Amino acid sequence: MRKEERYKGVISWFMENVPVAETELHYKDPFQLLIAVILSAQCTDKRVNMITPALFEAFPTAEVMAETTPEVVYEYIKSVSYPNNKSKHLVGMAQMLLRDFKGIVPSDIKELQKLPGVGRKTANVIASVVYDKPAMAVDTHVFRVSNRIGLTNNSKTPLETEKELVKHVPGHLIPKAHHWLILHGRYTCVARKPKCDICGLKLWCKYFLSQK
Repeated sequence: MRKEERYKGVISWFMENVPVAETELHYKDPFQLLIAVILSAQCTDKRVNMITPALFEAFPTAEVMAETTPEVVYEYIKSVSYPNNKSKHLVGMAQMLLRDFKGIVPSDIKELQKLPGVGRKTANVIASVVYDKPAMAVDTHVFRVSNRIGLTNNSKTPLETEKELVKHVPGHLIPKAHHWLILHGRYTCVARKPKCDICGLKLWCKYFLSQK
């Protein structure tokens, strides 16, 4: 099967069967989403959503968070992975937002990556979710599912995967495709034992076809 044909089939299936695909992180504004995505690194969205209501209430704006200390933030986020680093990142991020960006979460991926705790994946999430830019964030699910289905040719790094997906997915669909692949990896194409019996992508999946 040619790669173009595989992409066409996969995208068509998702468009028909998963017309709405959004982040599962809970947030009300760009600042809250930035906090949630920083916290979600190597942590589940479910866990992040459990702790963010109290955190958002205590620190509703960058101004408030910039005035506190990592030790105070730590008490709100200690049940997530790497809470020491993340509490420092959050306070530093809020301070830089005020100092360099007038308190506004930037839309540019390079500018976003200047913020403490924000790598390329996080920057791409913010750019695509908040600003609807054609940015493809590659997390562990996107990386695995893309390789397994055959959307990428056994890419070795998230950046390789990102470039390949951006090359083949129509620009206006990239923000949604990011969520399609994440959700598919989270609930169907799981890491250890993919649920091929209930998967609608079997016709185009390299992994499934190789198991026959």
